[in-house]
Amino acid sequence: MRALRSEEGRRDPFAFYAELHRHGPACRLDASVDGYDFVVHGYEAVERVLRDPVFRLLDSEYLDGTGVRWRDHPALRTLRDSLFFVNADTHRRMRGLFNQVFTARRVTALEPAIARLTNAALDRMAGLGSGGNSLDFMAEFAFPLPSDVMGELLGVPEEDRAWFRPRVLAIGAILELEGGTFRNIRAADAAATELRAYFADLVAKRRAEPREDLVSGLVSAQADNPDRLTDDELFSNLITVFNAGFVTTTHMFGNGLTLLLRRPDALARLRDRPEVVTSYIEEIIRYAPTTNFVVRYAYEDTDIMGLPVPAGSSVVVALGAANRDPHRFPDPDAFDPLRPDVKPLTFGSGPHYCLGAALTRAEGRLAFPMLFERFPDLALAADPGVPWHLDLRGYDTLQVTVA
Repeated sequence: MRALRSEEGRRDPFAFYAELHRHGPACRLDASVDGYDFVVHGYEAVERVLRDPVFRLLDSEYLDGTGVRWRDHPALRTLRDSLFFVNADTHRRMRGLFNQVFTARRVTALEPAIARLTNAALDRMAGLGSGGNSLDFMAEFAFPLPSDVMGELLGVPEEDRAWFRPRVLAIGAILELEGGTFRNIRAADAAATELRAYFADLVAKRRAEPREDLVSGLVSAQADNPDRLTDDELFSNLITVFNAGFVTTTHMFGNGLTLLLRRPDALARLRDRPEVVTSYIEEIIRYAPTTNFVVRYAYEDTDIMGLPVPAGSSVVVALGAANRDPHRFPDPDAFDPLRPDVKPLTFGSGPHYCLGAALTRAEGRLAFPMLFERFPDLALAADPGVPWHLDLRGYDTLQVTVA
């Protein structure tokens, strides 16, 4: 893992993944050097770990045993009070309430809004890119569109959504493998404090005047099941759901656009046959995943594909490496948008499967064909280089021309 955190590893983690695969589906690490006890990277092994209740998220119980004063930090308390960082009965309690209101029907009902917001973003790009001027695709499309979609879903007013972006990014920064610096945590704490106050106010408004949005649905479900979710848990979950739904989709757009603009044949095929866009989205998610890692710990003595794992061991679950497993994907380092039976593990598997996966896929399925139909001459205006972050991996800026 130390090699992965080097400059070379950050710029090309996929070479490191290929080396991992030469050592089987999982490896023991030197925690004194790598910071973790094991890494699991084979597709089958990763899926097993994600589905096995013995492997748990680093929840409040785990952190309390480390001696770290994490409860002093609003950002860490917010994360640990959300369904993204709880286990077993607590997770089932929270997830059950969210599943009750964040349904496939709600995502389908959001599709007209996704199309409307996409058209608005395309109009903005057309205005900025007139006369051959370059524009930043991330700033004008990839960031605002998912933010607006999440705003529509939750019921965040349009005029408030730009305020969210820097605060979302501040909390996301501490989720990197080495993101827990003093500076990052301080910024994340400030962001979490402001976001909790915002959502407390929004929840109060929806209790007084319900609407057809997710916050209203959650408030109603909470009233019917008062033991399922406290107000503190509700605020924490709203913050983390907004963050997750925003940032992962943002980088799916940026990574996907770069892949396709660098592969004119694949882009031409999508333009000619927009009905294959679903296959393209799956391959983008596999080949250039936003989320490359999650971390688990062994709640009791167990094993990973025959490798003994003592209780308390920390395990890096390398989703990005599983997506490049040659035993699962022929020629895994090739981008093949018509690849059959893709099923990437980017969104996880098992009980913690990403709550917003269907929404991210819907945004990609609707927006990419609209983007390429509107701008047949869309092109990169400069070499974007390669992303630097290991997790939440994507471009900060992406200069393009539309005419």
